[in-house]
Amino acid sequence: MATWDLRGMRRHVFICNGGTCLRHGGDDVTMAVREEIARLGLDDAVHTTRTRCNGRCQDACVMIVYPDGVWYRLMTPEKAKEVVHRHLQNGEPLRAWAAYEYREDGLTRLGGTESVIGVRKRGT
Repeated sequence: MATWDLRGMRRHVFICNGGTCLRHGGDDVTMAVREEIARLGLDDAVHTTRTRCNGRCQDACVMIVYPDGVWYRLMTPEKAKEVVHRHLQNGEPLRAWAAYEYREDGLTRLGGTESVIGVRKRGT
């Protein structure tokens, strides 16, 4: 396994590849993000991590950008590339596509009431 030198990284992108997100294109989203980062020459500024479940299955596929704390929902490869351009390259989060954003008082719900698979109840 590679050990990355993370000095100079400005953002860290977590891309959910848990079961539900994989069924909703998580692998394709991951590849699109990584290819677009490389194409734009952002490899020295943006690190990506493929994760397991992030607990937001109704928002599948989920992509989280830190340190900004923006939780994107319903990502597709096309939308993910736009996030790379606008958010990662230009510093302009696409809040219309975000479920949550970190603010001083914690994570704040932004919107996005549409659901892909419905809301799971705790313990189910």
